Amino acid sequence: MTPSAILILIIVYFATLFYISHRVSKKDDGNDAFFTANKNSKWYLVAFGMIGTALSGVTFISVPGEVGAASGEQFKYFQFVLGNAIGFIIITKLLLPLYYRMNLTSIYGYIEQRMGLYSYKTAASIFLISRTVSSAFRLYLVVIVLQRFVFDYYNIPFALTVLISLLLIFSYTYRGGLKTIIITDTLQTFFLVTSVFLTIYFICDSMNLSAVSAFNEVKNSNYSQIFFFDDFLGSKFHFVKQILGGMFVTIAMTGLDQDLMQKNLSCKNIGDAQKNMFTFTGIFVIINIFFLSVGALLYIYADKNGIAIPVDLITNKPRTDLLFPEIALNHLSTIPAIIFLLGIIAATFATTDSALTALTTSFCVDFLGMGKAENSHKQNTVRKRHIVHISFSALIFLVILIFNSINDSSVVGMIFKVASYTYGPLLGLYAFGLFQKSRNVNDKLVPFICLLAPFLTYIINENSKILFSGYVFDNELIVLNGLLTYLGLFLTSSHSIKKISF
Repeated sequence: MTPSAILILIIVYFATLFYISHRVSKKDDGNDAFFTANKNSKWYLVAFGMIGTALSGVTFISVPGEVGAASGEQFKYFQFVLGNAIGFIIITKLLLPLYYRMNLTSIYGYIEQRMGLYSYKTAASIFLISRTVSSAFRLYLVVIVLQRFVFDYYNIPFALTVLISLLLIFSYTYRGGLKTIIITDTLQTFFLVTSVFLTIYFICDSMNLSAVSAFNEVKNSNYSQIFFFDDFLGSKFHFVKQILGGMFVTIAMTGLDQDLMQKNLSCKNIGDAQKNMFTFTGIFVIINIFFLSVGALLYIYADKNGIAIPVDLITNKPRTDLLFPEIALNHLSTIPAIIFLLGIIAATFATTDSALTALTTSFCVDFLGMGKAENSHKQNTVRKRHIVHISFSALIFLVILIFNSINDSSVVGMIFKVASYTYGPLLGLYAFGLFQKSRNVNDKLVPFICLLAPFLTYIINENSKILFSGYVFDNELIVLNGLLTYLGLFLTSSHSIKKISF
């Protein structure tokens, strides 16, 4: 597929999103529509659209790529997905009822009421930093693909490719916000899910495999081991570590994250929000099975056709997350290439547009006070929101450029590694708030505790083999971070005269 054809496809794709955005936001571009979609979203649209937001380009490219990584990962990611599912159920039963009961626009309003102003600003700041970094990672992955297969052909520099991508996202989200995204993400998730199934079909067709023979081919390959129970101390792949990591990363990165919770809070009531989450969880688990199957089939196809893993042009090291685009765009026919492009664009931009809206919402509500009744009728609030939206777009742009200059590892691994450090304090804050209702925190010390805990987590992680008889942390590192935050809060807290009711 030629770069010109890819560019035309991208233009048509975004023209469709612009049209939807215009139709949705032309009658209502106020803050209520932007922040909460007027609390009138259909639960089934939210459930389906959240698939695209939760999966992202990382799942689309890095997860299939890691199936055949030299480290022998195979289908070990599915253990993590099962932990994700447990985490989603905990969110549905524990956190969503709390958020609806308190009628929150920003979920960090709970911390304000439970712990105080300093704790509140700390929690919101953790989200802003965490989501900015993780969103930059996700967008970076797709921009690499677009750069390599499209924009290098036109001698367009990487920085300009990033800027164009962010301008496109900004242009269809700055007016309607969440109200627009509920609709556009539904469309983008449709492209994502369709592309997964059609990719499997086209790869199987190119190797003359039926559905049954493809299943057997994957099952009998060296890429299909799911469960790992050996070497609990030294292996990062161990079942217990992956389940715990998946569960707590999900609670933190979804349940304590304004992005995905903002969509849930746009439903009419708690019943609709919970139906949305249960439906989403089922689809999420199933679709990840197919993503891993795509990975196995890609490596089988590459082995049979003598295709090597592409090498990063900067580090000169193999990049497993470039295998999928290499095969889709250079070795299959035009239609599979189009399907792949639609899938990766949909996956990544569904994540980034949602994150940009959530970042804007959190800053406007948590730092500018736009969610408070006394500020709701002030002039220029929409204009201020636009400025915040632009500012976060610029910040993500800078983070991507920084990441591009230093990255030398798999993006999917980097995202969850960073999440263990940045989201861990949120886990500790909410755990303390929910399970220590008879104690009050020392509000002014909370920011220091939330800085100290990740630092101690890093020190312990770097020396874990010595400290814990050879134990190696993986994604469950977030549990340690949250526990250290919890202990710091407990040790500096005092007994409350009256037990807190929420």
